[in-house]
Amino acid sequence: MFSKSVFSLLLATVSIDNGEAFTYSSISLRSSRVNVELAAKKKIFIDGEAGTTGLQVRDRLATRDDLEIISISDDLRKDAGERKRLINEADCVILCLPDDASKEAASWVENDRTVLIDASTAFRVDDDWTYGFPELSSSQKDSIKSSKRISNPGCYPTGFIALIRPLVDAGIVGKDAPLTVNAVSGYSGGGKGLIEIYEGDDHEPWGAYGYSMNHKHLPEMAKYTGLNTKPIFQPAVATFAQGMVVSVPIHYSLLKDGTTGKDVHDALSKYYDGSTFVKVMPLGEAGAKDAGLLERGAFLRPDTLADTNNLELFVFHNDDEGRMVLCARLDNLGKGASGAAVQNLNLSLGLEESTGL
Repeated sequence: MFSKSVFSLLLATVSIDNGEAFTYSSISLRSSRVNVELAAKKKIFIDGEAGTTGLQVRDRLATRDDLEIISISDDLRKDAGERKRLINEADCVILCLPDDASKEAASWVENDRTVLIDASTAFRVDDDWTYGFPELSSSQKDSIKSSKRISNPGCYPTGFIALIRPLVDAGIVGKDAPLTVNAVSGYSGGGKGLIEIYEGDDHEPWGAYGYSMNHKHLPEMAKYTGLNTKPIFQPAVATFAQGMVVSVPIHYSLLKDGTTGKDVHDALSKYYDGSTFVKVMPLGEAGAKDAGLLERGAFLRPDTLADTNNLELFVFHNDDEGRMVLCARLDNLGKGASGAAVQNLNLSLGLEESTGL
């Protein structure tokens, strides 16, 4: 109990005599009988903090004064008991681990309070986990906010799903359409091993891969677009560190009869209207040129959005020839990994999604 005291509080929960509680982001008040309990910072544990994605997540959270980052000492990073203790101590855990290690870590949660955000492919098509692409649908943000288990999307699927899901929903692209995806990513997408190669002297200038036609991202690419047929997916890596362009070439015969490039552009623009991070760029090559989005007036650079959580969508078309190429540009470590994880963290904690981004 306090008498005639003036309080200036940040993030405080105030309980007054009649039992009603109010939470204010900033208050100044005088009261004779007020009980004040300062809200504790949410504890965040990054399991796998030393990896490429983990380091990026840590960097994005480093300046946040609204969170408490709890870390494991280097000598205990592989100590299952200590990791389990920190996982259950944290309010939210971001798993930046290989698939099997993520599955094991997820099984260690012994409470109904801790939120898990997993950056691996382990749970992306698991119906018990919420897919962490907030822009997937009008209800996806609310699903993420209420979920205790969130699977962070893959980098390539983020671009593909962002382009195709709205067109399937609008009936422009049929669910049985046989689509092709070509993509190029910065070498950071291959983790520390590929980073070491590409920052050395002996590396390829550009290399396509995934020739087994069974890339691990294909299941989520089909599931979250609504396609019945997995696309043919041809990824590649090149000599830049961060960034990505995902391209989907489409012949008009695969589209709803009478569809034009403007129809596709309009459908995407409507779908992402008001989105914080996903933006649809001006229509066509001419529109992109006029907006200064093509390097030297011709090239769509993949590294332009490095260190951001932004995602840009392009529609390049020729209605007379009946062909178009849809492109998504993003940072493979930003909206394709750590940025998305922080966006999902913010939503799960009830914060503005762009906090710290």
